Amino acid sequence: MAFTPLHDRVVVRRTESDEKTAGGLIIPDSAKEKPAEGEIVSVGAGLRDDDGDRIALDVKAGDKVLFGKWSGTEITIDGEELLIMKESDIMGIIG
Repeated sequence: MAFTPLHDRVVVRRTESDEKTAGGLIIPDSAKEKPAEGEIVSVGAGLRDDDGDRIALDVKAGDKVLFGKWSGTEITIDGEELLIMKESDIMGIIG
């Protein structure tokens, strides 16, 4: 199923965190926090300004981003868990 977010919203796939600490301890799934970084899957067309022109988003599909811990709404598309959030919830692009 194809899904295109509207306006200034983006769809993000969380990236998995390491299963070991720096000291080599294995972290069980129940103790892991959900990662606050991910990859942009899809972006909306952007908001419109007062003249009706589109304001392009600063992120694009494929960008690695950092977002707030409680940002976005979890959705499931084709069995894959994704997040949909506004561009303003994204703190920055990694790399």
